Amino acid sequence: MTKHKIYEMSVSRVYPHYITKAEKKGRTKSEVDEIIRWLTGYSQEELETHLEKGTNFETFFEEAPLLNPSRTLIKGLICGVRVEEIEEATMREIRYMDKLIDELAKGKKMEKILRK
Repeated sequence: MTKHKIYEMSVSRVYPHYITKAEKKGRTKSEVDEIIRWLTGYSQEELETHLEKGTNFETFFEEAPLLNPSRTLIKGLICGVRVEEIEEATMREIRYMDKLIDELAKGKKMEKILRK
């Protein structure tokens, strides 16, 4: 079975779109970074290093220091698919991140986005 092309896409290629989506709705780059750090366990410095290196999504999630255990509380549709029903682990992690950025852009409070 061939891997989805997003696995090989660099996070740094998609990251500016996350920022743009958030900023269009009055949110900030630092909130996007906070979400990514919460989800993956990366420090800000580690996140920036991966963005500079052009790390692809597969490696980005494989090397994540600590995937947040509360990420399994993320539910709902993303791209017409329920995130909680995605069986392939890497794709589920990518969609978790997409869902959190969507929630940010929709104006949810950070404590709800971060499942506190």
